[in-house]
Amino acid sequence: MRMSFGLEQKMVQKQVLAPRMIQSMEILQLPVLALQEKIEQEMNENPMLEVQEQEASDLDENRREEPEARAESEQEFVVEEGKDNVDDFERLLEMDQQYPDTFDERPQRSSGQMEDDAERRMDALANVQSRPETLQDHLEHQLSELSIEPQLREWSERIISSLDSNGYLTTSLEDLMPADADDELKELAMDALHVVQSLEPAGVGARDLRECLLLQIDPSRMFFEELRVLIMNHLEDLRDNRLPQIQKATGFSIERIQAAWSELRRLDPKPGSIYNDAHVANVIPDLILDIDEEGNYVVQAEDRDIPQLRISNYYRERLSSPTATREEKEFIKRKLNAAQWLIDAIIQRQNTLSRVAQAIVDYQKDFIENGPEHITPLKMQQIADQVGVHVTTVSRAVDDKYIQTPRGIFPLKQFFAGGTVNEAGEEVTWDQIRLRLQEVIDTEDKAKPLSDDDLVKKLKDDGLNVARRTVTKYRKKMGIPSSRQRRDWSKR
Repeated sequence: MRMSFGLEQKMVQKQVLAPRMIQSMEILQLPVLALQEKIEQEMNENPMLEVQEQEASDLDENRREEPEARAESEQEFVVEEGKDNVDDFERLLEMDQQYPDTFDERPQRSSGQMEDDAERRMDALANVQSRPETLQDHLEHQLSELSIEPQLREWSERIISSLDSNGYLTTSLEDLMPADADDELKELAMDALHVVQSLEPAGVGARDLRECLLLQIDPSRMFFEELRVLIMNHLEDLRDNRLPQIQKATGFSIERIQAAWSELRRLDPKPGSIYNDAHVANVIPDLILDIDEEGNYVVQAEDRDIPQLRISNYYRERLSSPTATREEKEFIKRKLNAAQWLIDAIIQRQNTLSRVAQAIVDYQKDFIENGPEHITPLKMQQIADQVGVHVTTVSRAVDDKYIQTPRGIFPLKQFFAGGTVNEAGEEVTWDQIRLRLQEVIDTEDKAKPLSDDDLVKKLKDDGLNVARRTVTKYRKKMGIPSSRQRRDWSKR
């Protein structure tokens, strides 16, 4: 093998994304709430950005006295791009200390601005949720009302703190004890477990599913004896719908087993889950779909909740001021450049979102007018070709975005659906196949449920050629049991 040292020229082709392009893609991908946070963060870090006032009454007196000068100074500012060094935000603090008089020249905020900021802060405080009560909080509150010995209370608290989010004690009592625990301590720990299991919700503190269900029944409940036997010995048989085996082992009739099974379904296998954080984030649509006077669907980007940004007039003037130092001007240029990039990226985001969403709506009119079951097969590449952008741009544009339509609010991704072609040559979405599959199963003879092979034949009769493995996959994904589990033994 020959090795040598020297200079070598080599031509390669590779794609390098400019920082401005990267920022535009990041802004495009943000949903409206995340964009609001991004704007707030940028405004905190970049003093060149300020919110465009919407009402003339909010403008301060100095700007009302010179409207012509203000209009001229607020024209788009073009920053020289010769300086592209790494931002040094600490320099602003240093300059503030070195030139305090310079940075005290900034105009005072108007009363309207201060009132708006105060209202926003109050709204933010009002919308802050208090910490929800946890399962441990709920149990400890009940425990505090019991008159028990200190040691028993201490062990009960230890067990409560060891419960998982569903209310189960997944750690053994032995693991909670010291290695040299004697019989008296073990008995104390067991008594503490019984205390915890006596608290609400019923079933909490169980060590497995059987114990959890048994803790939720008492002799006053209907079919108590049947429930106890089923829980103790036949949970797996119930899962697999093996009712004849249960009948043979217990002597209960099929009808009585089914009645007890129905009562069993009322029990909660995860009693602690009701205290889990079930917070559902509010959905704020990024786009609004309206109908114009001619009956056409028109998409508009929702920008009422997005602050309208502009370049600070104060820093424009500071850049041309003879009192500004070279370092100050260099800092202002960099920050102005970054501010203008952000403003342009937000404008581009709104335009791209509107164009992509309009193309989607034009393609999915049946979906809008008649509902999701009338969706047409659509791929992102088709929208990308129509709009004239890369498919990754469409992917970023629809990611986590919602559109408000006359039929409701939908995620943009829901308008994309894969599909197949039926025997008539028509495109059919997988959602339509799933709907048909559900209809076939709902109308089957429960005494002789259809196997997956039978379901394939039924779909083929409708002109839908679907593989058996696909039917099995969809059935499981839809939460539909197997034919054996769907069988109703009372209809023999």
